[in-house]
Amino acid sequence: MVNAINFLERDDTMDKENLAAIDLGTNSCRLRITDAKGNVLYHEAVTVKLGEGLYESGNFSETAIQRGVSCLVNFSELMKSYHVGHYRAVATASCRKAQNSNVFIKMVQELSGIKLEVISAEEEALLNLKGAILNVPKTAKYVLLYDLGGGSTEIILAENGKNPTEIYTLSIPWGARTASEAFDLIEYDEEKAKKLEAEIKTHVEEFLQNSEFLMYLPQCFCVATSSTPLRLLSMVNKIGYYDMDIADGMSASTAQIDKQIDEILQMNLEQLMKSPYIGENRAPIFVAACIIFRTVYKILQIKNLTASLKGAQDAIIDELEQKWQN
Repeated sequence: MVNAINFLERDDTMDKENLAAIDLGTNSCRLRITDAKGNVLYHEAVTVKLGEGLYESGNFSETAIQRGVSCLVNFSELMKSYHVGHYRAVATASCRKAQNSNVFIKMVQELSGIKLEVISAEEEALLNLKGAILNVPKTAKYVLLYDLGGGSTEIILAENGKNPTEIYTLSIPWGARTASEAFDLIEYDEEKAKKLEAEIKTHVEEFLQNSEFLMYLPQCFCVATSSTPLRLLSMVNKIGYYDMDIADGMSASTAQIDKQIDEILQMNLEQLMKSPYIGENRAPIFVAACIIFRTVYKILQIKNLTASLKGAQDAIIDELEQKWQN
């Protein structure tokens, strides 16, 4: 369902109204504003750490709620200033899991006017796939996408195309933030890492068996969304710093990514925080993210990967464009 922003001050002199997509995850909240043709006017990703402490308590903490609400109030003001007329705001794993997510969602609507829609893991995977398809060559018969979020990891296999046909989808109930907290993996520890690997392996092997993925693999283009692959590919390609726009669409062999992850796992928290590719906000969850990321592509026997910035927001904007044009 596409929601209309009813709190905006409309500019009647404008020929067309702008569009916006909001993607609220366990760790980050993303906003994209475009014109009616999909040309990007503004985009931003804010680290809100909404799922911080969620694994232990089962609830959003007061400070996490404050960060989330503050971010969305700011996004609301930005949308007004850009004369957004139509938008869709989706929330994913953390809002599916938190016992007090209804309280948070109600507070967001009251204070920002934004109506958050909590989507299923399957819809989350499909939205990310529809966006990431923009980085998949048309010659590929099949596409595999995996999205490593803060609270869950979605894997989807589909037939390639503008409107991809889903073959099989699996949601792994572990993401970078939840795994780092549950397995206490701020810095690398071999025993703790093996426990996380074993947990992820169980789920990925289920995907491997039920989807019969190895049958599709020779004709499959493999793409990964979220900041983890974008950061890793930035490192592999030695661009000197992390820029998600530059990293979008970069490819590398998993052998190259393996080598990079090995280097990361030797770093302590201070070194991770000082890395121009990782930084203070991402450092505490990056070791767990790398372990999940590597476990997935090893079990699936993937040899090459493309990192994609394009994901759910792109798919949402496309939906809004279609609705606007019709």
